[in-house]
Amino acid sequence: MGVTKGQNLLFFWSAATNFLPLLGAFLADSYLGRFLTISLGSLFTLLGMIVLWLTAMVQKLRPAAAAACSSTQSTVCTSVAAATSAQYSVLVSSFVLMSIGAGGIRPCSLAFGADQLDRKENPHNQRVLESYFGWYYASAAASVIVALTAVVYIQDRMGWKVGFGVPAVLMLISATLFIVAFPLYIKRKSTRNLFGSFVQVLVAAFKNRHLPFPSNLSLYHSNKASQYKVPTAKLRFLNKACIIKKPEDVKADGLPTNPWDLCSVEQVEELKALIRVIPLWSTGIMISINISQSAFPFLQASSMDRHVSKSFQIPAGSFGMFTVIALTVWVVLYDRAILPLASKVRGKPVRLSTKTRMGTGIFLSAMGMLFSGVVEHVRKREAAKQGLLNNPHAVVAMSAMWLVPQHCLNGLAEAFNAIGQTEFYYSELPKSMSSIASSLFGLGMAVANLLASVILSTVDRTTGGGGDGKESWVSSNINKGHYEYYYWLLAILTMINLVYFVGCSWIYGPCLEGGSRVCTDEGERVLLLTDRVSTPATPLRVLG
Repeated sequence: MGVTKGQNLLFFWSAATNFLPLLGAFLADSYLGRFLTISLGSLFTLLGMIVLWLTAMVQKLRPAAAAACSSTQSTVCTSVAAATSAQYSVLVSSFVLMSIGAGGIRPCSLAFGADQLDRKENPHNQRVLESYFGWYYASAAASVIVALTAVVYIQDRMGWKVGFGVPAVLMLISATLFIVAFPLYIKRKSTRNLFGSFVQVLVAAFKNRHLPFPSNLSLYHSNKASQYKVPTAKLRFLNKACIIKKPEDVKADGLPTNPWDLCSVEQVEELKALIRVIPLWSTGIMISINISQSAFPFLQASSMDRHVSKSFQIPAGSFGMFTVIALTVWVVLYDRAILPLASKVRGKPVRLSTKTRMGTGIFLSAMGMLFSGVVEHVRKREAAKQGLLNNPHAVVAMSAMWLVPQHCLNGLAEAFNAIGQTEFYYSELPKSMSSIASSLFGLGMAVANLLASVILSTVDRTTGGGGDGKESWVSSNINKGHYEYYYWLLAILTMINLVYFVGCSWIYGPCLEGGSRVCTDEGERVLLLTDRVSTPATPLRVLG
């Protein structure tokens, strides 16, 4: 399989995996609640890992050559017989089960953890949540490091039977501990079908499109327990969904007679919040496209000298660790050193706004692609000098450590943008949509994988010369292709995206970063960093 086809396959599989958390988020926020969704996701993941382990344990579930590999404790085979349809089905079913599990765990785990920490009476609540988001990603990054080192080492030394068995056992322990601790958790109950609620608002707004806006604000329908009494001015056309036309529209218990004709102010504001973040959400797609370029750095590392000593060389697939290490180190330094020091110097709490971090991440991502192209240009020039253009598997006499800066830039870009995005969604969307907020970054990754496939295929088709013998920029022969041009194209697109981000950020306006939305027994309100603001209708805002 060529590089382009193989990378496209990875793009589509990753896209499918990242789309499912959005479905899981709607189920969690509308019906199941986050605890039950995570529990079911954990069980599906465990089942998928067990099935994957069985493909290594049961001889009939793997090709003949794979059986020879397993018996010799080797993970590398020189030849493998074609797998049967049944064998492929079992293998794919394990991935499907794990994807379903990811659909339950990914959108809920972060929001569920935040539920345990979100306290309306804590004046430092926003700082606690910001620290939590950072450490959440740091712990996830640390787990990736373990997967790329310890687990890979076990698979390489002990074979697939043990290599697949160890993660399955760890997943069993993790799922058991999570479920057993059930009585200790704060569990938010799901409120209503959010998707249905959004559709009701759109239908009601369309039906009432000819109604004038009332001068009497009491004609806007609001739930008794909600803090939303009057709709905001932005996206004003949706406000018509909550205009009371006649007294009979509202029943004695305060609920609308027909929810498709009249919605609450809270419903309208929830849909508004989601619509408003979509432009800024779309700016994160380009950086996700850059993050998904995993095959090309692997090919670069494979064709360079990876020795750090005479007897040890870094595996080509392990260079991704530098991305994870950079992300983890930055999170720790930012939370434990930079912010405390800056706050001490200025004599007041200091923090970077979410939109500032998102924009910084986009810029760093562009620099990462630019540097990747420069390194590839130098590497290919060295390959030409050494007469290796026709030998894509040859190792160029150039240290692979030159790849470390681009991985570090990508790690910093992800640390700024991904964490900033997640915190932005969590702060800006109502608390009843926390799972959806947590899934939006993953949804962006899914869209990015599809777009990355389109970009890659277009570049391959356009630069390949239509079969006239001209090498594509992304040729399977890395020494004859022009991967540097492909990297620079991504850098240009990322800089254009940065300009787009600035425009979207300006249009969006200030963020609710002076506080966060919380649910209380009396309804939802905005939690402030200061007690001087007494009404939730006037939150303290910080310009992003």
